[in-house]
Amino acid sequence: MAPQISRDDALKLDNQLCFALYAATRAMMNTYRTLLDHLGLTFPQYLVMLVLWETGQCTVKDLGQALYLDSGTLSPLLKRLEVAGLLRRTRSARDERAVEVSLTEAGQALKEQAFPIPGEFNCRVALEDQEFSHLRGQLRHLAETLTASNEINDAADENAG
Repeated sequence: MAPQISRDDALKLDNQLCFALYAATRAMMNTYRTLLDHLGLTFPQYLVMLVLWETGQCTVKDLGQALYLDSGTLSPLLKRLEVAGLLRRTRSARDERAVEVSLTEAGQALKEQAFPIPGEFNCRVALEDQEFSHLRGQLRHLAETLTASNEINDAADENAG
């Protein structure tokens, strides 16, 4: 449950969870920018590669669901990674409507260079293992709760309209 704050304090910037997350996200993105420079990846491209290093191959739809990205955001990302020679997109043999994404040899080889990144980031965060796991769990819970809430509200809006 959110802490109770006075009406006078309700709209103060420092009392907003959204601002705390925004500031932390910007700081995290700047940290990852320096860590990813030598790989030639942006942070969103790194997230795509993480999914592919884990799964080997998936559909664009599954990739979008895993990363909470719509196809309008994901398609240009995939195109840049394909032009860089790190992945390939092909029509699914099972379903012509689906596009499958898989790693190239260069994309798979990049994984070796990426192994130090999580450890380097964790050192910069300077949290104990338990604190790190707890924070990650809280953020996952927040994302799931807000996603579910948004889906309910979107459905209610569609039914009202």
